[in-house]
Amino acid sequence: MKTITNKLKVALVAVGFLAVGTVSAQTDPTTGANDATKTARTAAAGESIRLIDNKGTIKYMQSNNGITTITSTVAGNRTVTTWQLGGTLTDNTYIAAGTGAEFALDGLELLDATATASTDATDRSNHDDATPGTGFTVLLRDEATGAVKKMLLSDLLQVQGVRVEYPAPADSTANLDITVTDMTATVSLFKVSVYRNGAKLRAGTDYILGAGVVTVQPQALAAPNDYNNWEIYENDIFEIHWIK
Repeated sequence: MKTITNKLKVALVAVGFLAVGTVSAQTDPTTGANDATKTARTAAAGESIRLIDNKGTIKYMQSNNGITTITSTVAGNRTVTTWQLGGTLTDNTYIAAGTGAEFALDGLELLDATATASTDATDRSNHDDATPGTGFTVLLRDEATGAVKKMLLSDLLQVQGVRVEYPAPADSTANLDITVTDMTATVSLFKVSVYRNGAKLRAGTDYILGAGVVTVQPQALAAPNDYNNWEIYENDIFEIHWIK
């Protein structure tokens, strides 16, 4: 009886090794279009690895956008289970980069300073690019699609400046248009500062905004001591600072 028991144990161990070998080796062949097993598996489960669980059930596992296991390839008798990144978190979740480890997001869409829609798909850089970009970007969320995108920090917040010097005007009290390239008509009036010879003018009174233009509005002096109104004189210097 003892000898029979020992032989049975050896046989079970041998079966176990065979099973392990079967699990690690059962992959879809890359050739053999007439292989009936491959055809059936490909049609039902895609390119996959065949497994045998501890109950002897044959399953197929594939890794695409997540990990999927498929039990049985028979139509109407399949159970498909997928573990995939996404869904609703039920607990706090943390990702620790750790010493010497990096956390990176590849393939993000870069929105440039002139982008007017979320279709501007440029610079989908990866961490291992042969010629990576330089500088820093900030992550943004597209409210229309929920997609995470990036923008150069220099495009997100810029202080622009224009400096012009004018000769003697034909009419010292006429409105003066100063071109400001790239400034939109929707920029806030209080994100724009206009200076005449170093003195700050009053927003909405001494100047107004348009698309690509700042209109300076001088007013004729009502009296010698009228400090609210002013005129444009020869060689007046105007400086315009605006936040993009």
